[in-house]
Amino acid sequence: MVDQRADEIAKITARGLPDVPERRRRRRPDFDLTDPSDYLKMRKTPPGGAVLIVDRGPSCRDHVARLLAPRKVEVEWTDSASAAIRLCDETPVSVVLVNTSTPEVDPYALCASIKGLAGAARIAVVFLVGSDFHYDPARARAVGVRGLLDKPIADRHLSATIKRLLSLPL
Repeated sequence: MVDQRADEIAKITARGLPDVPERRRRRRPDFDLTDPSDYLKMRKTPPGGAVLIVDRGPSCRDHVARLLAPRKVEVEWTDSASAAIRLCDETPVSVVLVNTSTPEVDPYALCASIKGLAGAARIAVVFLVGSDFHYDPARARAVGVRGLLDKPIADRHLSATIKRLLSLPL
């Protein structure tokens, strides 16, 4: 196809007609010269861990577990920062949802502690933010927060966010 296009452009140029404008901003990558194993090396496997919810009660965990039941995603729950850090260290966790109104839990410090664990760079931390919480975007970016969801959260937004972070088909 590339050769055919080059032949057609050469014919147009030979007839003295104006050149076909190139609309691409970058050169077209040459897929024929690249070894397919290079592309396989660049791919990352989707995360395969559980969803951890840090909240004061298990009702949110039960709700998220019902939402993700068709996808067979494991959902864990804890109400303390130390237990959340321990769970992230001992079990495979892909997404951590932190309710910012959970008592005695500093969400920024929790995220920094989770991201400081060995092999936890790919864990996505999302804050569940109420109207009374002051979200600091610079501080959140510095500790590695992936995003926030405003409470109350619609089921479709919650499930779409989790599915996107787990690389599941929508």
